[in-house]
Amino acid sequence: MYGKILSEMGMMAFTMAAGYLLRRRELITDAGKKSLTNLILYFILPCNIIKAFCIPFSRQLLVQMSMALFAAVLVQAISMFLAAVAYRRLLKGEKQVFQYGTVCSNAGFIGNAVAQGVYGDTGLLIASIYLIPLRIVMWTAGISYFTEGGSVWKSMRKVMLHPCMIAVYIGMALFLTQAPLPEVISLSLSTVSASCTGLIMVYIGTILCGVHIRELVSRDQIYFAAIRLVAIPALTWGMCRMIRADSVITGVCTLLASMPAGSTTSILAAQYGADEKAAAKCVVFTTALSAVAIPLWCIALQG
Repeated sequence: MYGKILSEMGMMAFTMAAGYLLRRRELITDAGKKSLTNLILYFILPCNIIKAFCIPFSRQLLVQMSMALFAAVLVQAISMFLAAVAYRRLLKGEKQVFQYGTVCSNAGFIGNAVAQGVYGDTGLLIASIYLIPLRIVMWTAGISYFTEGGSVWKSMRKVMLHPCMIAVYIGMALFLTQAPLPEVISLSLSTVSASCTGLIMVYIGTILCGVHIRELVSRDQIYFAAIRLVAIPALTWGMCRMIRADSVITGVCTLLASMPAGSTTSILAAQYGADEKAAAKCVVFTTALSAVAIPLWCIALQG
């Protein structure tokens, strides 16, 4: 098992390095980064999710999915509690950024690739279920950290029509009905899904390009990174043990809880007049540290 994990982590490190070099040499431009993001979010990830559900039905797997959903709700409750109590001493703009980053990680973007890499298609399936509460909180409670009021219905509609959520609906229908897909569609899903992890790691490499550690490191950023990358996954692991979740659910939930701050943190900070500089720093800083933190969590979970 350790050999498999080390191989997966080595692959991720290699493809991140490729993304870093491509961006540094400007073979991937800012416009290219945006196009890569859209390609992953609106096409590759949905295909990846649908493929994860195309497995034989079993009652045990249905129980696992229900347990994963329950665990995910508890993880969001833990994150929201930490967001409420951990940043009281900070000024409003920076406080808003860290609260959102605590509740809304980048699990929806990176998490599927890591879960599949370590736990295979079952891990990807569990991750797809885990991300449902996260996506709901991201566009409801998450937005509330930056602005008061707003239409709850509009936020929920945005969540329910997200391409990855639509992929979950399609995948769940296929899983429950066991309806066979035409071979050309099944082959297309497999081919596109195979590129998911590599492209996501390349994208992370482009983010890390141009990072100057001295500009990123501050007491507040280190404090936030400790909560995001250490405290939340540790509490998630303990919670999963308390509810007696199996090793796959515990591993997937803990890994997804250890993801860096969501890239939407910077976008929303700019949109609502929060501390945009602090938002950019926390996204890049936690993403850089996650290159070390995620492999360490993988090793700890297998141990």
